[in-house]
Amino acid sequence: MNIEGLGYKIVEILIQKDLIKNIADIYNLTLEDIASLKKNGKKFASNLIESIEKSKGQDLFNVINALGIRQVGIKAAKVLAKKYKTMDNLANASLESLCMVNDVGEITAQNIYEFFRQEQTIDMLNKLKVAGVNMSLKQEEGIDNRFEGKIFVLTGSLSKYTRNEVSDLIEKYGGKTSTSVSKKTHYVLAGEDAGSKLTKAQQLGITILTEEEFENMTK
Repeated sequence: MNIEGLGYKIVEILIQKDLIKNIADIYNLTLEDIASLKKNGKKFASNLIESIEKSKGQDLFNVINALGIRQVGIKAAKVLAKKYKTMDNLANASLESLCMVNDVGEITAQNIYEFFRQEQTIDMLNKLKVAGVNMSLKQEEGIDNRFEGKIFVLTGSLSKYTRNEVSDLIEKYGGKTSTSVSKKTHYVLAGEDAGSKLTKAQQLGITILTEEEFENMTK
């Protein structure tokens, strides 16, 4: 949930003290609960309570990611949030529907389907709703989907960006990244010492981009 100040060590202590069992319990913590974790912990507790309150406005994909569903990381969480728009829609999705979601395989789809049919999951979601945690995809004003439906493959060493930065930009504009080149690939962003992926892209007639060309596409 990207709660500033709530690191792994603090979470471990909270679990050990039986103050939390899942993410919903975080929103029932009091100043006294948190202050008891450290000597002179009133300031720390005040700051953490503020961060917890702020986290209620996180976008849907962050909440999905925080649920701890097996094989569902941040990338899959973003895909699911975009597809289903609300937590209720995702929770009620059929197995067949989940299997048809891009980037969600059959095993992951089964994990998601079973997760939302557990009593403890239903209870946790109800508690999150009562706490006022956002359960819907936020619609950004002036959303730009210039790369929607486009698949990018990155290869070679990039000088202006890290690979994570490039992937984030592509996803921001509605595109996707892949680790392998195929006929479905639309662009290959090639840095220095690009190898077999570049060769295969050339053989398939796929558009090759330099970093400068990619940068111009994102302006």
